[in-house]
Amino acid sequence: MTTLPTPLVSSDWLADNLGAPDLVILDCTTVQEATADGSYAFAPGKEAYAKGHIPGAVFCNVLETLADKDDPRPLMMPKSQAIKEAMETLGVGDGTSVVVYDRGNHTWAARVWWSLKTHGFDKAAVLDGGWMKWTAEDRPVSTDTPAIRPACFTPNHQPQRIVAKEDVLTATSGNAKTLIHSLSPEEFTGEKQVMPRPGRIANSVNAPANALIDPANGAYKNKDALLAHFQKAGVSLDRPAITYCGGGVAACSNALALTLLGFDDVAVYDGSLAEWTADPDAPMETG
Repeated sequence: MTTLPTPLVSSDWLADNLGAPDLVILDCTTVQEATADGSYAFAPGKEAYAKGHIPGAVFCNVLETLADKDDPRPLMMPKSQAIKEAMETLGVGDGTSVVVYDRGNHTWAARVWWSLKTHGFDKAAVLDGGWMKWTAEDRPVSTDTPAIRPACFTPNHQPQRIVAKEDVLTATSGNAKTLIHSLSPEEFTGEKQVMPRPGRIANSVNAPANALIDPANGAYKNKDALLAHFQKAGVSLDRPAITYCGGGVAACSNALALTLLGFDDVAVYDGSLAEWTADPDAPMETG
């Protein structure tokens, strides 16, 4: 079986393993589109995939296949049966290894990686640098749509990977857990308002997920830089952490970075600010 060295694999590693019969590559591209009211929405990146993708990659529609259709909240983690069906449709099964990538700053790929991890599938990794680094290095690109191999995916739900609003509310009191706001400093302070209520969940620290990425090549920064990023934010690796953002996507990139540092006691608040700010009684801070 193809062995993934870490939850993050290099473009060199992927180039050396292209075509491995047990390797599934998922293109998780999701694009941001402007809306009539001046805000933005997300859409599947199927058109970008059709124009070119890593050879053998299967398109993963994160917004459709990896969201709980029975939950009115946006992009909530699917239940075990739904994740099983989604993964088997993509050719992901118990005997496969998976590499995921996107065309942005890894947050959508990290969301898929975390979804797999939440359901007990640990043979997955994010492509470091994603599409940006792959194409900058003149790696091979294809427009062919690969055949999906039959697969049997056995979910093993890990409930500690995802927390609910009630768990976060408990964490706002005291210092038993670190609440990590994964969006920009301007959104953290409330200077920039994207959600219905400005600011952050009470008792949070700010570790922007965008700051994990080296803008020169689109790859994650080295471990020393990642550790410094979290230490500067006030994240202690001696106590459990909960990451959150606007909708539970960028938070997964912080969860990946913490995992790379050997920290396993981390969870993602799935509802994030989309759910939290809808409740006028949920405590928030600004400034």
